[in-house]
Amino acid sequence: MSKKGQHVVPSSGGWSVKKAGAARATSVHATQADAIAAGTQIARNQRTELYIHGRDGRILERNSYGDDSNPPKG
Repeated sequence: MSKKGQHVVPSSGGWSVKKAGAARATSVHATQADAIAAGTQIARNQRTELYIHGRDGRILERNSYGDDSNPPKG
């Protein structure tokens, strides 16, 4: 997890929300949806990115809740 922000990752207890670089999870949830909801709230509060990982560890989705340095045109 080299990208800064919050990451929703699979864990032995279900799904975890982890800050990038942290050894311990911020929170653990039974479902990915619950972890995404918690991670979204944290990312909004901290104005950071939220990275949603799949079971294989790959990033499936990324959402920005901070100042976007590269906003979409139009």
